Amino acid sequence: MMPDDQPGHIEEQRLADALSERYLAYAMSTIMSRSLPDVRDGLKPVHRRLVYAMHQLRLDPASGFKKCARIVGDVMGKFHPHGDASIYDAMVRMAQEFAARFPLVEGQGNFGNIDGDNAAAMRYTEARLTEIAQAMLEGIDQDAVDFRPTYDGEEHEPLVLPGAFPNLLANGAAGIAVGMATSIPPHNAGEVCAAAIHLLAHPDAGTEALLAHMPGPDFPTGGTLVEDKSAILQAYETGRGGFRLRAKWEIERGRLGSWVIVVTEIPFQVQKSRLIEQIAQLLEEKKLPLLGDIRDESAETVRLVFEPKARGVEPDVLMATLFRATQLETRFPLNMNVLTADRTPMVLGLKQVLRQWLDHREVVLRRRSEHRLAAIDRRIEILDGFLAVYLNIDEVIRIIRNEDEPKVVLMKNFELSELQAEAVLNMRLRSLRRLEEIEIRKEHKLLSGERKNLHALLADIGKRWQRISAELATMRTTFGGGLLGTRRTRLAEAPTEVAIATEAFVEREPITVILSDKGWIRAMKGHLAPDADLKFKDGDKLRLMVTCETTDRLCLFATNGRAYTLKADELPRGRGDGQPVRLLGELTNEDDVTALFIWREASRYLVATNSGRGFIAKAEDLQAEKRTGKQVLNLKPGEEASFCIAVAGDHIATIGDNKKLLVFSLAQIPEMTRGAGVILQKFKDGGMRDAKMFVIADGLTWRLGEKTRTETDLRPWLGERAGAGRLPPNGFPKSGKFG
Repeated sequence: MMPDDQPGHIEEQRLADALSERYLAYAMSTIMSRSLPDVRDGLKPVHRRLVYAMHQLRLDPASGFKKCARIVGDVMGKFHPHGDASIYDAMVRMAQEFAARFPLVEGQGNFGNIDGDNAAAMRYTEARLTEIAQAMLEGIDQDAVDFRPTYDGEEHEPLVLPGAFPNLLANGAAGIAVGMATSIPPHNAGEVCAAAIHLLAHPDAGTEALLAHMPGPDFPTGGTLVEDKSAILQAYETGRGGFRLRAKWEIERGRLGSWVIVVTEIPFQVQKSRLIEQIAQLLEEKKLPLLGDIRDESAETVRLVFEPKARGVEPDVLMATLFRATQLETRFPLNMNVLTADRTPMVLGLKQVLRQWLDHREVVLRRRSEHRLAAIDRRIEILDGFLAVYLNIDEVIRIIRNEDEPKVVLMKNFELSELQAEAVLNMRLRSLRRLEEIEIRKEHKLLSGERKNLHALLADIGKRWQRISAELATMRTTFGGGLLGTRRTRLAEAPTEVAIATEAFVEREPITVILSDKGWIRAMKGHLAPDADLKFKDGDKLRLMVTCETTDRLCLFATNGRAYTLKADELPRGRGDGQPVRLLGELTNEDDVTALFIWREASRYLVATNSGRGFIAKAEDLQAEKRTGKQVLNLKPGEEASFCIAVAGDHIATIGDNKKLLVFSLAQIPEMTRGAGVILQKFKDGGMRDAKMFVIADGLTWRLGEKTRTETDLRPWLGERAGAGRLPPNGFPKSGKFG
């Protein structure tokens, strides 16, 4: 047998097993070590390593700045073996005031802006920690948290930071792992501390009571939160939901009744330059007819000016159209998926998040107290040794000068421990003065009092919670007010929807919609003649031509039995090839277009399959708001939806592939909203080739070449629905269609 570690060794394994094993390892690495924050300190590994590396470099708020390249190099070399760009991007975001509600890093230099411009290269920028980061690190050198070896085993890094600051909720988090994601909006730190204090005082408090102190997110860019209170409560209760955020705006009045709207705050994570580009493009496409112009007058603060097209426009209506069509209104998702204290990915509600953070603070307080107590015990033991030898200092000096092993003799003569004897031997000569003995006794008394208090603290969980509550009150005072801590996002009631007739905002123009045989759709200006000269791709040709106006809505009925709604003004314009109709509605390559027509309210349509089943549907039942369309006609295997014909007249004529014609009353076809339909005509072989509705008194007309022919005596073919029919009259087209 060849050893496993020898070259040439091959181990057979099923591909499925190998893939699942490796993919699971990758997934767990992404979840645990990259994308999800820890509920205790609210940090992902890269952010935690950045803060700790800067702490090692002594980049506290009172020190000078250091080059970001130096910081990134330390993080990459010691703790985070990944690309320098990703590390620097993470640090930049921690320093951006418009990205982080409470920045952990203070940057010096170009760190980007709200327009979306990138930060300068890391060789040009400098950084240091903020006071908030200092609060996150408080106790890191006092055995407050566990450490683990770094990736190369040369250093140690903290598993989690002590986290005195409520960073998870205060700064939020976002990340996409494998099979799960997280999205937590930022909140006001003072409000989070207030909610935590309330939870300590009332452990059984519900989410509603906590929201009285922390009513919702507080975004760094401000804005107005317009989510319904019941939806906010449910979101925080379950850990899943979302928040509607709108730009903050006001009206500025001018001369002679003129006015403009000024936007001073835009939603979180919306790039101002992209927003302006989006609005300008919609203006160019004439999709914002109430808006006359937009100007960017921003300097240090945001100032976007919107001019109405006419003074008679209502400001609320104008803003309603902008909120609906642009990123002046966004929705920020809430998915509090975090790593719990035992490193388990889990979606937690607000109360659970606060509870786990508070439990972590209790563990940190206990460990710091135990560490301090051990240091006090050690120091008091040394001081006891000093006091023991001060009474006979001359003998101590004699032993040190004359004995070969002074430590052993000191331990024997004065009953000292090894630690005490070592401390006496290391004592400086200047410490032998009388004044020093007084200082030692004073220190001994102070430390003894502190030791007593620490023993009482460690013995009583209630006292520890009181201490934590006092720390939270201090944190609330420190970071919950002033320029940084004052709430920025306004809370407003859910707005009453302004009724907007969208068609009224679209400029009414005549157009012709052209659908090619291969499924390319486009709109051309004006109403073209049926024989107009049109150009198509090689091998393509005209299938359908619909003359309409830009305010119309078109209904596309496909072979999959689904109806899709297309807005005429949103169709690609110009004399090019247009775009595939499959991109406008989610059609697969196997689906094709059955019919394309102008949607008219109160109309009715016959929808039928190629096998001869169908029903009558109202126009309202064919209207779909989503790109996925609406399933109208349920199909059986092997069927296609082949007919969608406007209802007209009182009778219907159907003809099959077997060239059997049947005429029956339309009243026999049921009206349905959705379903498989009823049998219109029975066929032994094949299916239904064509159908036509008409008025029985006028007769049945069909096209024969350039001429038409009408049959008025239809008694031989008149019957009941689901009949087999008879051969058509002489002169009926050989194609088997009415033409």
